[in-house]
Amino acid sequence: MDAPDPRPQPPEKPLPGDCCETGCDPCVFDRYAEELEAYEEALAAWRARHPGE
Repeated sequence: MDAPDPRPQPPEKPLPGDCCETGCDPCVFDRYAEELEAYEEALAAWRARHPGE
């Protein structure tokens, strides 16, 4: 039996109030950008495995 291959889910976008505006490194928005990039790559790979979906 094949292992399930669920469609990747996008990361949750931080709310404007989630940033403390003190210059944290990394900021919640930096982490979100990294997670979004990884999601887009995973989604592209998933779409290649599941054409037409």
